[in-house]
Amino acid sequence: MALPEHGANPHTVYEKLNMKQPTHVMDFSENVNPAGPPKEVANEWPQLMEKLSVYPDPQGEPFLSAVGKFHLIDTDCLFAGNGAAELLTFVAERYRGKRAIVVHPTFSEYEATLSAKNVEVIRVLSEEKLGFQFPVEQIMEEMGTSDVLYLCTPNNPTGMMPNEIDLLKIIQYGVEVSCEIVLDEAFIDFVDESLSFIPKLTEYPHVIVVRSMTKMYAVPGIRLGYVAANKTVISEMKTLAPHWNVNGIAAHIGAICLQEDEYRQQAIEHSNREREKLSGFLLEKGCEVTASVTNFLSFTVGAHRDSKKLYVDLLRKGIVLRHSENFLGMDGRWFRIGMKNEPEMTVLKEVLAEWFEEN
Repeated sequence: MALPEHGANPHTVYEKLNMKQPTHVMDFSENVNPAGPPKEVANEWPQLMEKLSVYPDPQGEPFLSAVGKFHLIDTDCLFAGNGAAELLTFVAERYRGKRAIVVHPTFSEYEATLSAKNVEVIRVLSEEKLGFQFPVEQIMEEMGTSDVLYLCTPNNPTGMMPNEIDLLKIIQYGVEVSCEIVLDEAFIDFVDESLSFIPKLTEYPHVIVVRSMTKMYAVPGIRLGYVAANKTVISEMKTLAPHWNVNGIAAHIGAICLQEDEYRQQAIEHSNREREKLSGFLLEKGCEVTASVTNFLSFTVGAHRDSKKLYVDLLRKGIVLRHSENFLGMDGRWFRIGMKNEPEMTVLKEVLAEWFEEN
């Protein structure tokens, strides 16, 4: 039975498996900031409610200007959208009927949106036996006959970043062979904003960067993200979007969130601390763990243990992991865990320790 291809919405998992959902569920399959939205969003809520009776700005203001200020980039090089999923749909239209490289394992929406536009998808695999490192040479081999390369930086589900030298090597080669690069930076704000490629876009106009507000700011319910690219690409995307594709409350919440410097730093510190503790715990239990740098990691229990049994046993205890059945190269043997608050992480490790002892 096929399981849901995304994290979150745990009730769907229980329904698919015909299992009774426990009263209390801890969902480690999604990876948004466990701190919840910035407090300033709640403080501003009475004023935000007033936006319900007003049509939103068609360009996504004041969010668009806030993004421009945040990245020190002209708003003509920015496009706001109803979450990264919508933005990836618009980006895919640019490559209709062409040839795209997707590096796996990775986010399923790349292939889903490209296939819907009749794009020929070339799959390149980051191999498990090589620690899921980006296969730079294989990628470059395919770029010579391709129109675009999709890269998730840091990668979802492994949490790994290509090193800066390798990434720049790939991007510079794209100039030589006329292959555009789409960088999905949905999780880079959990790592280091200085690693974003956005400041380099003027130097490399063949690069398109997709960003999400969902993860860092814990606002998946409002659906908000943006694309940074050269002005021509942005102009083309604007022609594809319906009028008012960003709702007014989302645009104002996004502008508030980008001012939250201390909130972001606390999220990074929490993510690093909990990820390192969980990684050490899993390694002690004989698991393999990805070298993640962001707010989640992936692990496998090894060939001597039953991965599916772990998944189901934890569901019975109200703990939902992100399976890897639809991640090419992970084939259901790996799990992704999003970092939660410290008490929940403690419960997770206690339940896992008991399972490892019994299995």
